[in-house]
Amino acid sequence: MKDPHRLLGAALVSCALAATGVGAVPAYAMDNQLWISAPYETVLPGADANGDARARTLAVQVSRDVADDRLPAGQLTVDVSEIASFARVSWPANCAPESEVEAVCAVPEMPTGTAATFELRALPGADVSASGYVRYSATAGEATSHPGETRVGVGNGPDLGLSQADHQRDLRPGSRTSVRATLSNSGNRTAERTLLWLNASYGLRFTERHANCEYRDHETGTSALCVLDEAVAPGQQYALTTPLGVGRKAMYERFDHSVHPYSDEALAEMRGEWTWTRGTGPELDPRPVAAAGATVADPDIDPQDNYGTVILDALNTADLKLTGSRVSGDAGDTVTARVTVHNRGPAWVASLGAGASVATVRFRAPEGTTAVDLQEERCWSAPEEPEGAAGTTYFCRTPIHLHDKASYTFEIPLRIDRVVRGARTTVETLNDDPELSIRKFDPNLRNNKAEIVVNR
Repeated sequence: MKDPHRLLGAALVSCALAATGVGAVPAYAMDNQLWISAPYETVLPGADANGDARARTLAVQVSRDVADDRLPAGQLTVDVSEIASFARVSWPANCAPESEVEAVCAVPEMPTGTAATFELRALPGADVSASGYVRYSATAGEATSHPGETRVGVGNGPDLGLSQADHQRDLRPGSRTSVRATLSNSGNRTAERTLLWLNASYGLRFTERHANCEYRDHETGTSALCVLDEAVAPGQQYALTTPLGVGRKAMYERFDHSVHPYSDEALAEMRGEWTWTRGTGPELDPRPVAAAGATVADPDIDPQDNYGTVILDALNTADLKLTGSRVSGDAGDTVTARVTVHNRGPAWVASLGAGASVATVRFRAPEGTTAVDLQEERCWSAPEEPEGAAGTTYFCRTPIHLHDKASYTFEIPLRIDRVVRGARTTVETLNDDPELSIRKFDPNLRNNKAEIVVNR
């Protein structure tokens, strides 16, 4: 089992297949480039005793980079020859079979064109070790695509999944909300028990700590491991509701959850070496919303849809403030200047999805000095300028989260090449990072500058 702590928010993987060496392709060639997006992999549940098998849907899209330019209607060619021995395909109305193993699907005029959504089912008696690729190519006018593919296999077992819950915006600190999702089994075996993993970021809190769950508080939030005793048969669906408190420090929050067939080994692996504390409240019981099926316990045959991530943004602010430092020394000395990013709150700041730094600061070495031995994992020089040259611009980035009332300090070693009394430089935050814009949450940008002063 993959560790959910390393797979926050993982969902169905899509592939946008790109050309090797795109940087060397002329601009006119890129204008005529189509892109195929399709699931990377899918597993077909094996047929039951009656020869019936659950379908898997493959949705394939064709797009292009130049979104404003139109292209005539085109076609998507789908080749299923590699899976014909163990699967059958149901083509949609816009796909015309050219043979038993290939179809040509009509693609509407771009840029609004989509391609095809078709179904696959395992044949009776299909070998669970069987696998192969569905392959795609597309054309529209003079535009062509690079080949695309989806790996298809066969498996027997439960296939637990979580529906995608709606993202939530403009929540008010101090309020309550909930995340609603549906737990389902689209495999061909029953999951006798379910292991549910939940993670609420630091600005959120679980309003109830259930007796069938154990909890762990950590630097960026709280995790829970819950054991659900309800059997989930093929076709069975359960409604899962997680009530959450929106804290006074909340701003850019996220909630993650995943489901797995229960086993003692899976529980031990997900516990890891951390300490967990069992809840004391009423047990978490999912509510059934549909039912069907038979009973055997097996591993999950296709874990790609076992994970879900929900973004919950609160209406809040965080005032970042920079402080600099004064240093002194003789020619030839190396002194350490310090620049600190303070978060004066009230919210904490985190980029748990994009992984952007809370703040990136920009500076140049004061006159008569050279920046040396900066933290390589945190700092870099402007790429167009040689390292150490006069006027070189440097950038340093914080971690991806900063709690309220917390701070992060950069140490900047400066070699004094010659003594210049009162040499100074300005350090300031970059306020318009598209992944995490300081301007959008910081109510006071005037205190986002500071100075490093040498030999005043």
